[in-house]
Amino acid sequence: MKRPISLRRISWDCHAKVASLRQRRTPDAAIICQSARSVPKVGVNLSQPRIEVSVGTQSLVLWDGIRQVKRWPCSTSKFGLGYTEGSNKTPLGGFLVREKHGEGAPAGTIFKSRQPVGLWTPDIVTPDDLILSRILWLDGMEKRNANTWQRYIYIHGTNDERSIGRPASHGCIRLKNAAMIELYELTPVGTAVWISE
Repeated sequence: MKRPISLRRISWDCHAKVASLRQRRTPDAAIICQSARSVPKVGVNLSQPRIEVSVGTQSLVLWDGIRQVKRWPCSTSKFGLGYTEGSNKTPLGGFLVREKHGEGAPAGTIFKSRQPVGLWTPDIVTPDDLILSRILWLDGMEKRNANTWQRYIYIHGTNDERSIGRPASHGCIRLKNAAMIELYELTPVGTAVWISE
C-alpha cells in the first residue's frame, strides 16, 4: 500500500476534489494528489494564512491553519464567472497574492494604476467603480486563470459599499474599506487565495 501524500502539498483545486472524493470513498483521490505535485506554486501550507472567497455566499474568509481568523461580506462580478480578458467576470480557482499596494494610505484613498490619485469620502457620489484604500493583486496559478495578473484582478476597497454582499463588481473582489484595510494588514505577499462557486 502506498504511503498517503500530505494535503499540505496539493493544490487548492486538488484539495477540494480530494475532500469530495474521500467523502465518496473514491480511490481516484490518490491519483489527484499525485498529479498535483506538478503544481507546487499552488501548494497548501496549513501553517500560513490563506483566503477563501465564496461566490455563492458572497463572503471572504481569512484562515490561519484550521482556525478561521475573520469573515467579511464581499462582492464579486455582476457579469458572472469567467476567464476572458475584457469580460469583467470573476475567475475561479487557485491564486496567490503577488503584490500589495496602499501601505499607510488613508482609508478611501483612490488608486489608478495602483498609484494614489485622491481621496474618496462617502458624500462623493459617482457611478465610477473606484479602487479604494488597499489592493491585493492576484496572480492565477492554474491554466484556466493564468491571465488573472494581466486582467488586473484585485481584492480592493470600494466606493459602492452598499453593494457588498451581492455580485456587483467588474471582476475584482470588493470589500468595505475598513475590512479591506484589516485584511491587508493580515495578508502577506504570497498568501494563497481560493475563489469558488
